[in-house]
Amino acid sequence: MNFLKTTHRMSPFLLLMTLTVFPENAWAVQSHGAPEGLYVHQLAHIFYTAAMCYLIWGIRQSAFKSQGWRYLQICCVFMILWNIVAFTGHSLAAFVDSVHFTREGGYLTTRLQGPLTNVKLWFYFTKLDHLFSVPALYFLYLAMKGIYRSSCEEEKE
Repeated sequence: MNFLKTTHRMSPFLLLMTLTVFPENAWAVQSHGAPEGLYVHQLAHIFYTAAMCYLIWGIRQSAFKSQGWRYLQICCVFMILWNIVAFTGHSLAAFVDSVHFTREGGYLTTRLQGPLTNVKLWFYFTKLDHLFSVPALYFLYLAMKGIYRSSCEEEKE
């Protein structure tokens, strides 16, 4: 009986070890086949933006006025901006070919070749979408921390 209990408890660890030692496919990678995959991905950006707008509207309509909820609204604004930038970048990718880039030292040293056009520059700036996603996640962290603290204070009262 104890053997079964121990085996049952160890099974997630054994599964993780097996996947770590014998990796096959990277299941997190999602490829987008053309053109349906791109359409679905772009629609996901639109729905995500709409969801963030609805969340901001819902928070403003509710009685949630603590600082954590304000941080959550800021997170939503950054996520909306990230979605707009990512959507634009995906759209511009159709106009920029891979021959416009040089990769001498690998992916991290990718450079945009001249002559620089407006489309290339906009595409380049849309690749800096982490400037919106990282602050969004930071404000999400602050929001979760603030909401947790305010709920703990309410329980004490």
